[in-house]
Order: sequence, then structure tokens, then C-alpha cells
Amino acid sequence: MSFDLVVWALDRTGEPADVTAGHKRCVAGIHAAGAPDRRINAFYADLTARYPDRGAASNASPFVTKPLHVARDHVEMKLVETCPDEVLLLIEQLAGAHNLMLLDVQGGSVYPPQATAYPPH
Repeated sequence: MSFDLVVWALDRTGEPADVTAGHKRCVAGIHAAGAPDRRINAFYADLTARYPDRGAASNASPFVTKPLHVARDHVEMKLVETCPDEVLLLIEQLAGAHNLMLLDVQGGSVYPPQATAYPPH
């Protein structure tokens, strides 16, 4: 069992319904072509610097599925059911710092995290 979160890079006119529709396309295997949004790249780099999803260091990561699913406009994270709160807080902080929307797949809620200035460790 996993706890699934997805961060999404939307343009300024993006709405929560756009995230839900994008997730449905992703589940169906339909992804937009092109290079990842710079916000997605930055989020992924910051998150995996702390919790690697590749190599030997990934053995202690909070991710059930490795490597993470990274697409042009989103990063999907399947987290262990007992994921520590500090990991969830970091994901939310990074999403806010990179101006991304969060999708809680289980609950179906879409929300913009509070914008925060995340200091890399």
C-alpha cells in the first residue's frame, strides 16, 4: 500500500480541475511531449537531493516506486504508508517554493501549498 502525491506545474490560469484532468490522462498513459517544466526539474532535484530515488542510497528512501515518475508537467510520488511527517512537510514546502499544485490522489483534493522560501540543506 502507498500514499500517493503528485505535484503539478500549471500556467497562471490553471485550475484544480486541470490537475484532475491531467492526472486522469497520466493514469491512461497519455503525457504531453516536451522537456519538463523548469519548476518540475527544480522540485525533483531538491527532493531527490534529500531523498534519492536512484542508486544504493535509494534503499532508505520514503518512495515505494523508484525512480519517481517524472513527466513534463508533474512528478508522481508513491510514498510508503508509514511515511514520516517530515517527508510530507518537505514535499509541501518544495511544492510551494516552486509554485506547484499538489494532488492528494487518495483524497482527490488539489491545493496550492503555501508559498515558502525553502532553504536547501
